[in-house]
Amino acid sequence: MHVEGERLCVGPVDGAPEPDLSVRATLGGLIAQLPFMRRDDAPAVGKLRIEGDADLARRLQRLAERFDPDWQQPFVAAFGDIVGVQIAQLFATTFQTARDAAGALATSTADFVQHETHDVVARDELGAFYDDVDTLRDDVERIAARIERLRMRRRA
Repeated sequence: MHVEGERLCVGPVDGAPEPDLSVRATLGGLIAQLPFMRRDDAPAVGKLRIEGDADLARRLQRLAERFDPDWQQPFVAAFGDIVGVQIAQLFATTFQTARDAAGALATSTADFVQHETHDVVARDELGAFYDDVDTLRDDVERIAARIERLRMRRRA
């Protein structure tokens, strides 16, 4: 972001020195950061990479958390007090329903590919596999060290 006159512009800044804070994200990563899109039980969607001044990033995060615009105002300005509020509520309800349906679809799809088709391994199973691999690696390293000690004794 940079300031041009009285406008705040978002995008790459050509010819500027190294920025104090750099945020690079996919569209999904940015949308997932919106307050009304956040879910504590869901993993983040998309990629978000932040580099630079950590204090500035925290201050911007606090500002974004308190960002609560009047979403009905543009509809009221365009359609009037009564119809504008109704249209804004319709959009809010539709958006929430679509979000809930997308979450349910994602959960059902994940369950299906994990438990029915077995195309994807469940997170717990994958964690157990990694633990088994770590244990096996440690055992092999211990055996290799013991064999080396036995070779050293035999040479002596």
